[in-house]
Amino acid sequence: MSTTRPFSPGDRGPEPSGASGASEGGVPGTGAAERGAPAAGAPDGGAAPPLRPEESQASAQASAGRQVRRLDFADQSGVVPLARDFARQALYAWNWLPAATADQRAAAEDVLLVVSELVTNACLHAEGPEEMWIACDNKVIRIEVSDRGTGQPAPRTPHRSGRPGGHGMFIVQRLCLDWGVVRTPGVSGKTVWAELGAPA
Repeated sequence: MSTTRPFSPGDRGPEPSGASGASEGGVPGTGAAERGAPAAGAPDGGAAPPLRPEESQASAQASAGRQVRRLDFADQSGVVPLARDFARQALYAWNWLPAATADQRAAAEDVLLVVSELVTNACLHAEGPEEMWIACDNKVIRIEVSDRGTGQPAPRTPHRSGRPGGHGMFIVQRLCLDWGVVRTPGVSGKTVWAELGAPA
């Protein structure tokens, strides 16, 4: 489900940004944390639950090999480039970058594009993102962006490629294995998640 890109950001290396500090994985990132989390697919075949700190230590240990990082957007400006740089650093840490083949470059580009679209959507329609989680299990990358918005993201229909704007969720739908929205009863806001597959 990848598309070919004319160039690879991975060839330029991680871009500098406002991100600082280091996660447990040793890769710089603002508000970043890395830990274990449940596998991408839930046992019942549905989407995996959100990657949240309240998960038990037992479930974290049961999913050895899955790596998760968190970016807190509180008091941050320039959140879209910040999120892209954070995701790019995670892709380097997880050996998706630097890419050795065109398919690997395209897969990494798709991850960065989906990050941009989800964070931009939160900025435009939900008063900005609160946090982003990105997880990898070597086969699937899962991205989650939380916000306080009440709206329901959906691809604009009918989709008209020549019309400006409104392409974000259409792009997410086309590039991802699956995507969806998770809401917690009694809690304002939502989490929009998307999953992309690793190149063969």
